[in-house]
Amino acid sequence: QVHVVETGGGLVQIGGSLDLTCTASGNLDELLAMAWYRQRPRQIRELIARITSGGLGYYEGPAGSRSSVSANDARNTVYLHMHTLKPEDTAVYYCDYNMRAGEGMVHNWGHGTQVTVST
Repeated sequence: QVHVVETGGGLVQIGGSLDLTCTASGNLDELLAMAWYRQRPRQIRELIARITSGGLGYYEGPAGSRSSVSANDARNTVYLHMHTLKPEDTAVYYCDYNMRAGEGMVHNWGHGTQVTVST
């Protein structure tokens, strides 16, 4: 079991930036990748960025194009930096530790952290 906690959310001004941190505890031996998602009001959860256990980053969508994902060497902490925030970036931001489980994989989600972009 991997326990995941996101921190760093809050109120951000338009045009500003945000820095989120995700900390994982537990056995990470079967780690495949870490990812940041967000869920805007009345919308489905969407991928922003993913980083593999080997350190390769992947970004998706307009939010991904303004983001940077990184992790520490132990892979128990992953970071998300996003710049030039817009009102549509208001969302709950989630971290996911994607672990190998037998022939498949399992997601380990945090409870999320609210980011609100103010006018």
